[in-house]
Amino acid sequence: MKIGAFQIHEPVPELKDPHVFAMVRPWVDVGSVGTLTLNRLERYLGSKELGKLERPGEFFDFTRYRPTMRLVQGEREVKIPNSIIRYAQTENGPDYLFFHLLEPHSNGEDYTDSLLEVVNHFNIKRYCRIGAMYDAVPHTRPLLVTGTLGDVTLNREVPNFKVRKSTYQGPTTIMNLLSEGIEKSEIESINFMVHLPQYVQLEEDYAGTSRMIEVLSSVYDSIPQDLAPTGRGQRQYRDLSASLEQNNELKDLIKQMEAYYDAQLDSEETGKEETVPTATLSPEIERFLTELGERLDGDEE
Repeated sequence: MKIGAFQIHEPVPELKDPHVFAMVRPWVDVGSVGTLTLNRLERYLGSKELGKLERPGEFFDFTRYRPTMRLVQGEREVKIPNSIIRYAQTENGPDYLFFHLLEPHSNGEDYTDSLLEVVNHFNIKRYCRIGAMYDAVPHTRPLLVTGTLGDVTLNREVPNFKVRKSTYQGPTTIMNLLSEGIEKSEIESINFMVHLPQYVQLEEDYAGTSRMIEVLSSVYDSIPQDLAPTGRGQRQYRDLSASLEQNNELKDLIKQMEAYYDAQLDSEETGKEETVPTATLSPEIERFLTELGERLDGDEE
């Protein structure tokens, strides 16, 4: 069965009040937080593949998303990068769709329109986008999570989670057309972003994944908090601290980040704006983050 550009496997399941968990790679999936989170949820809930793009080459540049070669029963097989949709059904609902999305290089409007067709076909009740971004935060403090909840309420309070509506203006991703379409369809929309230390750059950041699952479990009763890989994340950052012991320059930068982080939290708790400027970043740390950001941008290109 075709829905837009997606080939959906038959028989098509009947889903009860489905919610979507979506991640977009590589746009906001640093540390593979979105990917790791969805994979963990899917294993726990017992997901199955629902469908994928019929011809991904219409949307993706395969010199940027490289196909991979693998051996299958002694025969070489090419695996083509694709956007994949999986689903999981629960006893009492809601059921879930998992969108593993690649950011398109061409025909972006057709791509987002196809995703909206899938959303509308299955009568999605809530769309939840998750991801991670680099920020000037220290790995020695609880990772900050920001997001929007709309009318959704938390089942319990989560430390270092801030509801923030983005005021960003400037270049963005074509994937925001999907977000706009979701809002126009009056589908409930929420999103969560983990802020990771920019100087770490782990390929798989389990501390970030733990924080994401912690926040999701505060919204969804069906997601247990102990699903988070807390121990693995703690070991990663503990090993990082040990490796930085001989790097005095970076240790000094982290101390400044800690002071800035603490001052921001203090100002939010007390409501006193004047506390923030007392811990502004030094020219050295500003230069360090600028240079690192330029190098990261170059790597992505």
